[in-house]
Amino acid sequence: MTLQECYAAMGGDYQGVMGRLPSERMVQKFVLKFLNDGSYDLLLRSMEEGNYAEAFRAAHTIKGVCQNLDFTTLYQSSSQLSEALRNGLSPEAPALVEQVKADYTKTVAAIRAFQESTGA
Repeated sequence: MTLQECYAAMGGDYQGVMGRLPSERMVQKFVLKFLNDGSYDLLLRSMEEGNYAEAFRAAHTIKGVCQNLDFTTLYQSSSQLSEALRNGLSPEAPALVEQVKADYTKTVAAIRAFQESTGA
């Protein structure tokens, strides 16, 4: 799997990220680092604990990382969730958490498939 195919599988914008970062090697480095980011786990744990301020922070971090790396699908859902949590728990937040879970799973699966195919 190429990096471009990885982006297609996750619903990302390969051309956008390549226009922002200077090389495919650098993009690959940051894409693979995404697997080690703890924001998603923090988001889920904070939601379970009812700590919506911390959940907002985690969703906002995910949104920012996804925006920088052009992970379009996950960016969109995490952005909506971030706004839904900005002032505490809103009625639409639980459904948006489920959408972020689905988009995160899809994104991570694409990155892992890329990682396995390249031996990175």
